[in-house]
Amino acid sequence: MAPKKILVVDDDPAIRNLVYRFLGQQNYLMESAGDGKTALARFEQFQPDLVILDVILPDIIGYEVCQQMKKSRTGTLVMLLTGLADVEHQVTGLEWADAYVTKPFHLRLLEKQVQALLRFLQPPVHPEERKRFVFEKLVIDPVSREVTFDNQIVSLTALEFDLLHFLAKHSKQALSRKDLIRDVWGHEFVADERVVDVHIGQIRRKLEPNISKPIFIHTVRGFGYKFEPPSPTQNKNVQLMG
Repeated sequence: MAPKKILVVDDDPAIRNLVYRFLGQQNYLMESAGDGKTALARFEQFQPDLVILDVILPDIIGYEVCQQMKKSRTGTLVMLLTGLADVEHQVTGLEWADAYVTKPFHLRLLEKQVQALLRFLQPPVHPEERKRFVFEKLVIDPVSREVTFDNQIVSLTALEFDLLHFLAKHSKQALSRKDLIRDVWGHEFVADERVVDVHIGQIRRKLEPNISKPIFIHTVRGFGYKFEPPSPTQNKNVQLMG
């Protein structure tokens, strides 16, 4: 299997070079940039699997860079690596990014987070993972990795798709935040459990007709979440692709 390609974007040369060298030693193919304009150019040339992106850049805000990259190549993963640790910035960043990591950070933890993210690029293997879930107007297709609602594509990040797909596979089951971090992020991923809440909030904003009264993803107070559409038709409408 060819090594994964990672683009590191940070205007601080010390951080940029540190991450570049460290991940390069883990057998990733590396490229780097110190500003948004250069990052976008190298993104098109290098076509990375993962971009590690600072938010505060000298020319273009990192959120905009992330959005342009995602629109250009939807399969690319983006991890925001920034000193902006407040919830508001995390919510804004996760509108488009797949992960949000705050500085200061530990290199070994960063490596595990990179590994966990890159697992999302692996295609489904088992036939059970190829089931196409149909809940009335909501369709979740793991083969094309597309979600549609009322025949309109719902634009989800790779991590958001995997989180929604996992919840749908376990329809009507209450899943704890720890369960979701273990099974969606991967057991090696170490994170504040509130990261689950942030991603669920993003999915709801994109999917639910009324986020104040969700009809698909329900909160199980003090525990986690449960996927339970209003008129579930999973048993008769789940289709097996190819």
